[in-house]
Amino acid sequence: MVSMNHSDMMDVNVTKASNGVRVATSRLPHVQSVAMGLWVGVGSRFEPDAINGISHFIEHLMFKGTKRRSARDISMAIEGRGGYLNAFTSEENTCYYARVGHKQLAPALDVLTDMFQNSVLDKAEIEKERHVILEEILMYQDQPRHVLHEMLSSQLWKDHPLGRSIIGTPETLAKMNRTVLRRFLRENYVSRNTVVAFSGQVEHERCVDLVEQMLPKISNTTPALRAKKAVPALGQTRGGFAIRDIEQTQLAMGIRLFGYDNEDRHVLRVLSAVLGENMSSRLFQIVREKHGLAYSVHSSVQLFKESGALVISAGLDRSRREKALDLIVRELARMKERPVGAAELKRAKDYVIGQLQLGLESTLHQMMWVGENIATRGRIIAPEEVIAKVSAVTADDVLRLAQKTLRRSRTSLSVISQDLTRKDERALEACLKGL
Repeated sequence: MVSMNHSDMMDVNVTKASNGVRVATSRLPHVQSVAMGLWVGVGSRFEPDAINGISHFIEHLMFKGTKRRSARDISMAIEGRGGYLNAFTSEENTCYYARVGHKQLAPALDVLTDMFQNSVLDKAEIEKERHVILEEILMYQDQPRHVLHEMLSSQLWKDHPLGRSIIGTPETLAKMNRTVLRRFLRENYVSRNTVVAFSGQVEHERCVDLVEQMLPKISNTTPALRAKKAVPALGQTRGGFAIRDIEQTQLAMGIRLFGYDNEDRHVLRVLSAVLGENMSSRLFQIVREKHGLAYSVHSSVQLFKESGALVISAGLDRSRREKALDLIVRELARMKERPVGAAELKRAKDYVIGQLQLGLESTLHQMMWVGENIATRGRIIAPEEVIAKVSAVTADDVLRLAQKTLRRSRTSLSVISQDLTRKDERALEACLKGL
């Protein structure tokens, strides 16, 4: 099965290989590099509560040695050729990726596929890596902004896998032994769950041939785990507060929304750009430039399959945090009261389109675009399709979405500060009544 998407921005081919793995290439003949990624359609939201963090644990262990290579051999095989090797785990995917010179495509893919199907999962390495991840947990606990966003997720998706930490907890990590890890790999790292994506100076048929040669043993069984749905009626906590010995007040608001297949996702991106994605946005101009209440104030969009959120975060002057939150809420309320002006709307749309176009000049970003689209949606969305949808967004669309979604009933507030009293918490929560 081959699908093609020849456009001004991307030259994409997709084939279901004989081993059941989907292979996608985005050809950029003018570059000297190739980016490649092995995508597995399993992440933290697929995990049972008892083994929360197992996807991330396995991601770490894949680098610790195979039947053919030691951990040092793995890194040397890529980095010793001037390349880059890394991986990440998200709520919905795990990805192992490399970027190398185009002449190193086959050796680099050999390393990734070797990790993917031949990792030893040595007991001593499992214990060492368990301690490494415990240190990673402690590292994040020392970062107030990271703690803040984990708090917010747990409020937005209460008692749901989307609200949990991707890396797990000391308690869940303690339960993971070699048997549990190997079973998870065997049951979920299967062909129906796997995409291999390439971008750069590549030939599609050669990539398909290499994937078939290098992943001969991959199982074609049905993946064992399915994601637990985040239904609209899912619980949500309105306010969460924590006291830390930090100089600023760290604040985040999340407004729970729809998933990434909703047609309003393009309107949402424009709304977010108007609100707070750059230095010309409303929140930056009001909170930082006009009132000097924050160094950092920003909005972003986080979308999953059937749920998502608009997130606004800021590092605030402790003594004036209520004023700052009040200003943020006023700007949200203003989005619901009158349409965005023509010049501001054009700037926001140009920003969203420009960010997409600039990103896709990179082989790594094109690989991420192709791999994530197929792994999550089962198809590649052409950049031109996104650009057309963003270009078509009107001021009335933004106003309609703002009125529909920017509501107190959808909003969670997380705050970390040095000197929070219950009175302070009530005062901050009261600011949200303006929504």
